[in-house]
Amino acid sequence: GVQTCALPIWMGMRLRRLYVGLVVCSLTAVVHAQSTRPFPISDNDFYSTPSGAEVALGRALFFDKIISGNGNISCATCHHPLAGTGDGLSLSIGEGGKGLGLARDTGSGVDAVQGRIPRHTPHVFNLAAKEFSVMFHDGRLSVDDLEASGFNSPAGDQLPLGLDSVLAAQAMFPVTSSTEMAGQAGENPVANAAFEGRLAGENGVWDLLAQRLRAIPEYVVMFRDAYPEQISTADDIQFKDAANAIASFEGAAGRADNSRFDQFLRGDSQALSGSEMKGMKLFYDKANCSSCHSGKFQTDHGFHAIAMPQIGPGKGHNSEGYDDGRDDFGREAVTGDADDRFRFLTPSLRNVALTAPYGHAGAFDTLEAVVRHHLNPEESLLGYDGSQVRLPSRADLDGQDFVVMNDYWRVSQIGHRNELAPVFINEKDFGHLMSFLHALTDNGFLDDRRNMPSSVPSGLTMAD
Repeated sequence: GVQTCALPIWMGMRLRRLYVGLVVCSLTAVVHAQSTRPFPISDNDFYSTPSGAEVALGRALFFDKIISGNGNISCATCHHPLAGTGDGLSLSIGEGGKGLGLARDTGSGVDAVQGRIPRHTPHVFNLAAKEFSVMFHDGRLSVDDLEASGFNSPAGDQLPLGLDSVLAAQAMFPVTSSTEMAGQAGENPVANAAFEGRLAGENGVWDLLAQRLRAIPEYVVMFRDAYPEQISTADDIQFKDAANAIASFEGAAGRADNSRFDQFLRGDSQALSGSEMKGMKLFYDKANCSSCHSGKFQTDHGFHAIAMPQIGPGKGHNSEGYDDGRDDFGREAVTGDADDRFRFLTPSLRNVALTAPYGHAGAFDTLEAVVRHHLNPEESLLGYDGSQVRLPSRADLDGQDFVVMNDYWRVSQIGHRNELAPVFINEKDFGHLMSFLHALTDNGFLDDRRNMPSSVPSGLTMAD
């Protein structure tokens, strides 16, 4: 595929203005920075601790391929503990692929996967905290007390009652996606139901998957132990119970709040090194990071356009000037507001050093690269180096991954929407900033094998 991207013509004039106004823009950015450091994270920031039986059930389901249409992929395939709860790829290869991470095989001929998943797999650290009320890069799932289910979601009235959290509601959706877990129409009954939009009701996607779980004696026992007041027999098992259990596992396994930064906030004045302290000051002041990465989990839960490169198949969004479906309009596709074009959800920065690649399309392979992008988004966009993209190679897909980035007009549109003013810091300060970002790592996740089971109740393999 194409490795580098040519610069749009509009940038010639814009770069001259950019450098002339660099100092002024930097000062403006500092004015808007939120300089107050957050309070320490505490147990009160999370929902009540789930039972051990519920977490054990959720862990089994998270790693079990039985909840995919063709029985060939699990949640853990793309959210693996050994890959920072991601998969190490810019864009995941979902249903039909084989192997894990960078070794994942996309197949060939009649066995080839249909395509890449159009957005980068987000991490799941701390998503069980109460303040997380929005899910997905575009926020298409959110808490909404006006809805019967308690959530505004693409499923509308089909989303069942009884989901314990927005994280549980999120777990209802990957199994409905043809490219993620359901498979293609004609391959299995789950895929057929998903293709027809039958998510709820008898023989809908969620009921078909619940039927599978009811037929496995070990799961029946585990569901009964996890939810003794709700489930007595196999017939009581619903997929919403599976989603609740998966969310409980994700919440328990993904709580990351013991980094050196957390220890510092809790009163250990020696927890951060001198370089990390300087980086923290930059983060909350001159570098302007905290204007979006604010609060206890370093996210404002808002949506921002920061000139992120667009690679991969796109989300099929079309409007005037866009006619091939390769673009991703982000938040606009949810709100219908053109002002939301190219805005994406601010991610939390906990364990950020473990969660590469970065961006809604995984365009940046290293933490250093994505931080430099934030400091000068438009210049970074225009000088984007496609060689850092991490995708399993496939000849019929590779040539399509840079369609947008090789289109002068479309790149210019992404650049024009950018909301971040450039900020200048010297290389020494940049090093301090990087040191601080690494101090956000909870070292307990450097080896996360404890969250992996040795087998799953279905008896299916977990390694491919």
